[in-house]
Amino acid sequence: MIIIGVDPHKSSHTATAVDPATGQPVASITVPASTVGYRRLWRRAARFDQRRWAIENARGLGRHLAQWLVHRNEHVVDVPATATTRVRELSRGGRRKNDTIDASAAACVAALHGDATVVAVEDHTDVFAVLEERRANLAAQRVRLVNQLHAQLRDLVAGGAPTDLPQPPRRRCCAACARPPPPIRLAATCARSTSGSPRSPRR
Repeated sequence: MIIIGVDPHKSSHTATAVDPATGQPVASITVPASTVGYRRLWRRAARFDQRRWAIENARGLGRHLAQWLVHRNEHVVDVPATATTRVRELSRGGRRKNDTIDASAAACVAALHGDATVVAVEDHTDVFAVLEERRANLAAQRVRLVNQLHAQLRDLVAGGAPTDLPQPPRRRCCAACARPPPPIRLAATCARSTSGSPRSPRR
């Protein structure tokens, strides 16, 4: 069994294959953080019939690579950065740090069954989490815009404006507006609504 430790960065990933029996690195490679680099890394790892992947911060910078490997039936574990720091401190050289050492440290943590956790395939709960985060950001932006509006109205109007500013009712311009949009238009509308910025409250 060979454990491949990965130290991910924004633009590149460094992977080091470690023999858990001896703790010695067998091979190392640095690839760009792209699907082309992932395929290159996967082809290099194919030489090891029995392998496991240990990715530092697999829920952060290494998330895309971790999910790319999991979808190809690879066994991947997430190693927190604090665990690799402890391994570097205990190894010879103290706090020395570079990409190859970080990748080896991640593999050693996985070999020792330390703080590593198994990475699972993302499902609908992760999608809902993204949507919920988007909803929370929109709500926070709306509150900020309303507070800014009230601050300006206090300078322009004596006593300020009412705290419960009503929104004007929506009016349907024609019968065509009453019909529900087709699925394609609905999907496009949802995509635009999640990518755009919230409208400022009407005065």
